[in-house]
Amino acid sequence: MSQELYDKVEKVLEKIRPMLQADGGNVELVDVEDGTVRVKLQGACGSCPMAQMTLKMGIERELKNQLPEVSEVISV
Repeated sequence: MSQELYDKVEKVLEKIRPMLQADGGNVELVDVEDGTVRVKLQGACGSCPMAQMTLKMGIERELKNQLPEVSEVISV
């Protein structure tokens, strides 16, 4: 795991968290390896039927926009 990339991902997630928290959820960064970011959706986001869309269209899209080295985001 690249600590530098991990830190960059965490910084982007910090900007996304307030939107998730407004809906009663959150996201925890678990791991970053070879461009794959592993996160855990928490609170309302963990059980929401729209969680996969939030993950791909929200979190993944924002990370890819800001960090070209991110190839995908998966929930663990």
